[in-house]
Amino acid sequence: MENQKSVLNINDIENSLSGVDNDKIFNMFKKVRRLTIELCEPLEIEDYVVQTESFMSPPRWHLGHVTWFYDQLLKKYFKDYKPYREDYSYYLNSYYQAFGKPFNKSRRGTISRPTVKETIEYWNYINRQAAAFFEATELKLNMLKDFILAFNHEWQHQELMVYDLQHLLQDKYKPKEIRKVPSANGNAGKKEMIKIPGGIFELGFDILKWKDQFAYDVEMPQHKVYLNDYYIDNTPVTNGDYLKFIAEGGYNSYKFWLDEGWQWVNRESINAPMYWEQDDKGNWFKNDFRGKRFLENFPNEPVTNVSFFEADAYARWAGKRLPSEAEWEKAASWDESAQTKRLYPWGDTEPGEMNCNLLESRLWGPADVFSYELGKSFYGCYGMIGDAWEWTNSEFVAYPGFKSGFAEYNDKWFTNQKVLRGGSFSTPKDSTRNTYRNFFKTHERWLISGFRCAMDA
Repeated sequence: MENQKSVLNINDIENSLSGVDNDKIFNMFKKVRRLTIELCEPLEIEDYVVQTESFMSPPRWHLGHVTWFYDQLLKKYFKDYKPYREDYSYYLNSYYQAFGKPFNKSRRGTISRPTVKETIEYWNYINRQAAAFFEATELKLNMLKDFILAFNHEWQHQELMVYDLQHLLQDKYKPKEIRKVPSANGNAGKKEMIKIPGGIFELGFDILKWKDQFAYDVEMPQHKVYLNDYYIDNTPVTNGDYLKFIAEGGYNSYKFWLDEGWQWVNRESINAPMYWEQDDKGNWFKNDFRGKRFLENFPNEPVTNVSFFEADAYARWAGKRLPSEAEWEKAASWDESAQTKRLYPWGDTEPGEMNCNLLESRLWGPADVFSYELGKSFYGCYGMIGDAWEWTNSEFVAYPGFKSGFAEYNDKWFTNQKVLRGGSFSTPKDSTRNTYRNFFKTHERWLISGFRCAMDA
């Protein structure tokens, strides 16, 4: 079979996106699409169709699904649109009931059609049609809103693809570019708990202050909450911290675990974070995008791939607890001196290589918790954007006064999920902010998830 690297060529993508003026929205479209292709370029054709577990999706499905999303927008808004020769809605739909009954997610790897080649043809066809649409159409507000949503949707799937590629290939996946992980730059750093003053705090996205910034409806409306004084760790919990938890029997004592978590640990024989393995000498290692790595050699990296159950159990073992999402957001966003919220921990300027570790950093793993001195929050908390999503103890529910802005989207999941904050090394830089609310079930850990602890003052 033809090698995928010759089938999926970045120049083909460039050609399918040519012929349109460099208008802002189309440039954004091209930027988003190229980043997806960059994730796919290292894959062999066989990699595209494999589904290793029911919770992950084959790369072919991700590639087709984000394309299908634009397909639906073009059908809706482009009067000259000529649909692709075949309708892939049944397979490429995820959960949108408006488009008919979706294909069973857990069986996405069981069928061979559309082929990888057909999926790529579909990808390029929709790119060309989108180019024609942007060239011929004066965008109205409703169109702009839907396409911006589509870009953010594709960023979400880029991150999900990284989770799935880790599960599918581990160290066999060779990223197109891996940059050197920054050191702490001479900053030895000191782990400590920082006291955050309580009082009234306005939780959520400030639509008036950041009116030019995209946010999901579930981040709004901004509303007042009351916080008692509390302490929060200035860094995420690290590999070194977590190794102590394991060494002192953290997985063997029911007293640290929620009942459901303890049942999960025993039923699934859990004894360490996902992807951690032990060699014959008892040393813990992990095969990830940067190769085989012994965890004791990277004690100051945030621990990743832990469930809410594990994060909660560690916090109890340490005599602490997980923060609420309001406590997390205040520690990340509030500028005490200016008496205002920041969009990011360091301010309102967009993420860059000097202040956080996101997908565009191309580190392909977490960095030392003290690496980003310029990324600290006002209160002195490190790493609150990037490296690893951080579990909170808050349920993913609607904020008071919530109104759905997107049919069949995030608010479909207001049940049995916990909130995570911050972003990971696989989060695109345009896709997160202090108010972003990620959410997963308590046992899930294939995502790049970590945590920091808090404590009542």
